[in-house]
Amino acid sequence: MNTIKVSSLPLMEVIRDLAKAFNTTYDESCGIYFLKIPEKIGEGTIKGINFDGGLGILIYDCKFLEELEIKFIVNDIHPLKFLYCLEGNLLHGFENETDLNTLSQYQNTIVASKNYDGHILKFMANIRTNIGSLEINREDFQHKMDCELRDLTPNLQKLFRDKTAKEPFYYNGFFSLHAADIFREIESFEHNNFIKRIFLEGKAYKILTHQIIQYQDDQKDAHSRSLFRSSELTLIDKAARIIEDEISDIDTIETIAERVGLNVNKLQEGFKHLYNLTVNGYVQKTRLELAKTLLLSTDLNISEIVTRVGLSSKSYFSKIFKENYLISPSDFRKKNKDALKKYATKIVN
Repeated sequence: MNTIKVSSLPLMEVIRDLAKAFNTTYDESCGIYFLKIPEKIGEGTIKGINFDGGLGILIYDCKFLEELEIKFIVNDIHPLKFLYCLEGNLLHGFENETDLNTLSQYQNTIVASKNYDGHILKFMANIRTNIGSLEINREDFQHKMDCELRDLTPNLQKLFRDKTAKEPFYYNGFFSLHAADIFREIESFEHNNFIKRIFLEGKAYKILTHQIIQYQDDQKDAHSRSLFRSSELTLIDKAARIIEDEISDIDTIETIAERVGLNVNKLQEGFKHLYNLTVNGYVQKTRLELAKTLLLSTDLNISEIVTRVGLSSKSYFSKIFKENYLISPSDFRKKNKDALKKYATKIVN
């Protein structure tokens, strides 16, 4: 395992120390620092930027040829860190502690070390790891936001106001789709310098806003939470498979949500995010696609097809089919089967 030590703050000096440890150089443009991983070590980039008021963003998007442990050890108070695992996995721990906590894809953590204790980040070998880190110098941040901090819950107020790092803090959860979207926007933004700096600073505050909302949401009972987590996308996919497999006798939305372990609001949000449809919209889409398949590949009559797709009214089925495809089911079957016959005759001849 390769171990390197970073002994500086703020982020511009962190990037400088990493470049020195990798025996390479780094670039800087209007306060945005960029480091490309040398091929002999791996591939990818590490980028960082500091803003006025104590906020900074550090993004690791890299793959190392061997395990890499980065020890952030500095004789000073370390920033409050909000870590987001967008891809891969990461181990995190505090200096002078033996246990490391795993941060897997879709997980995030809020970490604050005690006194001058440092942070340990461990990257696995040959695994692309994309980590977003929002970092806050609490002394500078409190100076800028002292009045606004009064509106936070007591435990968050205590965390943000602990500018001398009297107590450690550790929280682990699954970040929301909104947070994931913000990091995607950061990665895809192509403007440079002035516009990019303003854009990134706005996104840093937006990440912090969503993190506070998410933390408060996580304090609720699981079925009362309103934010949709990226980790729950698999549950939406499971719900979609239930709809497709059981379309002829489909459960209510409430029952489907209960079966996959989500509340109805989160189920609806997930379908909107993945398919840009409501759950009922997805049900209707599934019915119509199955109806098209049955019209073309079977000799079932219209009434039998209506039953197969989970409807009871032939007239209603004809109505929604024509609204979507601008042709009646019977005309659709006749038109396409005639076309198939002509094509088959042409091949034979």
